[in-house]
Amino acid sequence: MKNNSQEDENSIIVGRKPVQELLLNDPKSIDMLYIQKGRQDKNFERTIERCKKFGIKYKIGEKEELARIFSGNHQGLIAKVAALSFVDFDELLAGLSEAPLPLLVVLDQVQDPGNVGTLARTLYSLGGAGLVVARHGAAFLGPGAVKASAGALTKLPIARVSNISQALDKALDMGINTYGAGLADDSNPVYDVKLTGPAILVLGNEEKGIRLGVEKRCQELIHIPFRREFDSLNVAQAGAILISEFSRNLV
Repeated sequence: MKNNSQEDENSIIVGRKPVQELLLNDPKSIDMLYIQKGRQDKNFERTIERCKKFGIKYKIGEKEELARIFSGNHQGLIAKVAALSFVDFDELLAGLSEAPLPLLVVLDQVQDPGNVGTLARTLYSLGGAGLVVARHGAAFLGPGAVKASAGALTKLPIARVSNISQALDKALDMGINTYGAGLADDSNPVYDVKLTGPAILVLGNEEKGIRLGVEKRCQELIHIPFRREFDSLNVAQAGAILISEFSRNLV
């Protein structure tokens, strides 16, 4: 049985019983569940109910679509599973001040696994407290992301949240300073800002940046001033520079 996915075969769980057990015992590990169209019965209805209960993304697809992911006998169910374990967001907040670098990086719909891995590598090496990603609309944290991180993603605490804005509201209520990377009119060059911790740095989508609702939760917007006319840095490059600046100011 051959796995046709670009990710490592360990990131795919197939079959009714294995997937049902995963839904019961570790639903947070499921990144996406594929259900074959036309094979719905009581078990499949129960599966969809559990997906809705735990906020798991699912897609009902044609037989050919599922075969492109896994060509063996999948019994109409394929779960795409993150290669990592996750911690509760509250746990990250509780340990923030104790980290060598009291900084959490929140990724608002960053899509590229390589960018996430590179950011994790920088954050971990500089002592950051952890990474926060969205449950929906975020990069798949499979073997590709782990490889790009040089293993840092397996060591750095990571939380997945259903709503980035609500997570930031909770952090703000705890008095955590929240900064967002962006080029809005009220954004300041990072070198002119007194960065104080414990802190959160929000980095946005590769093309669209931070969403407006998330940006409103940021107490201050910061950017990297360019000395030459240039389009932009990618989110991993910009994030590395900003994290380094937090390290210089907070440690």
